[in-house]
Amino acid sequence: MRNPYQNYGVSDEVFDMSEKVMKDIAPIVQRIEEIREINQLRVFQAFWNAKISDTHFGMPTGYGYDDVGRERIEQMYAELFGGEAAYVRIQISAGTQAIAMSLFGVLRPGDEMLSVTGRPYDTLASTIGISDPEQKDMGSLMDFGITYKEVSLHDDGSADLPAIVKAINDKTKMIYIQKSRGYTSRRCLCREDLCSIIETAKKTRPDVIIFVDNCYGEFVEEQEPCSLGADLCAGSLIKNPGAGLCPSGGYVVGRRDLIEKIASRATAPGLGSHIGPSLGFNRTIAQGLFMAPHVTAECVKGAVYAAALFESAGFISHPKAIETRGDIVQSIQFVNGQQVVDFCQIIQACSPVDSFVRPEPWEMPGYDSPVVMAAGTFVQGASIELSADGPIKPPYIAYMQGGLVFEQTKLAAMRAVEKMGVVSI
Repeated sequence: MRNPYQNYGVSDEVFDMSEKVMKDIAPIVQRIEEIREINQLRVFQAFWNAKISDTHFGMPTGYGYDDVGRERIEQMYAELFGGEAAYVRIQISAGTQAIAMSLFGVLRPGDEMLSVTGRPYDTLASTIGISDPEQKDMGSLMDFGITYKEVSLHDDGSADLPAIVKAINDKTKMIYIQKSRGYTSRRCLCREDLCSIIETAKKTRPDVIIFVDNCYGEFVEEQEPCSLGADLCAGSLIKNPGAGLCPSGGYVVGRRDLIEKIASRATAPGLGSHIGPSLGFNRTIAQGLFMAPHVTAECVKGAVYAAALFESAGFISHPKAIETRGDIVQSIQFVNGQQVVDFCQIIQACSPVDSFVRPEPWEMPGYDSPVVMAAGTFVQGASIELSADGPIKPPYIAYMQGGLVFEQTKLAAMRAVEKMGVVSI
């Protein structure tokens, strides 16, 4: 095959490497497409069950009482994610906000939160109150008398079940599970991991609340956390479930009583889930959900391809191309910080928006080292769109996620390998 990427800075040598990678990952891509088909059928059924109509795409304003379209969308989310109820709102601006709402909505002074996947990512650590000492009295969980404990994962990324059993006590109100990896090299948790944690925790203390941070994980597997026994899960609409269409928004799915407590935290006690106008975004949220299995599959294919290509060039990838995936995040380990910057700059240059911009490391609030971020996206911060970022510190890992179309990820990965060359780490 003639090299169609030659005009985009890709040599025949790298193109030939890419063609071999495409053949090697064909069975993995086939499995990704099988999962996409299963999830797309589930989405069809949810739309049919909710009897979605054009009349649900109006523009409620003000308080947003009796927003039937919003109610139908929340019905679909509850069905697809395996919960009794859902809270899906355009006003939730980040996954961290959805998670923070959930923590503050459910936990009370004297309760204890137990993270069984080690230290949460930096911005959530601030919410808990375990990051910067200077942020004391800024309204963290610990400021309100909620205590925190954590159990680290095993070196292979699996849960330390005996340690979890030992850590659960009379004060343990919630067990928190971060499905994706954050800024670490550990693997993402998958279905089997979640099932083992949930089963162990519920046997130890049946009334404990299992909460899963589902960011980056939606529609990557055939089932979502609440379908596996979790009491709550949450995420962002500018990640997988929004399919690149939603300009903002987030969701929480789970037990009905817990969802109403969280809604009361988001609005006010007595108002709960009854208010919150959709402001004309019901159509976009519904369409994003409809497209989510397809777009998520494009992201996963891109991640597998990038992992395989960089492995062929001698770099270390997490996860490896052949490993089972539970999220859309792909990390690549580089030799030094400059390569992290170079990689992110190439991702930016291959973006449809701001391709002419050169991202540089900066002191980003909530992080302990300079971070470089590439995000030439239609929606600011939309990590379902191709983006990459990483802290400039050892072991020099860049985290790539998203990609609305596979071809964008393919081009960016080839151009990055072209610049980095073949190495041995």
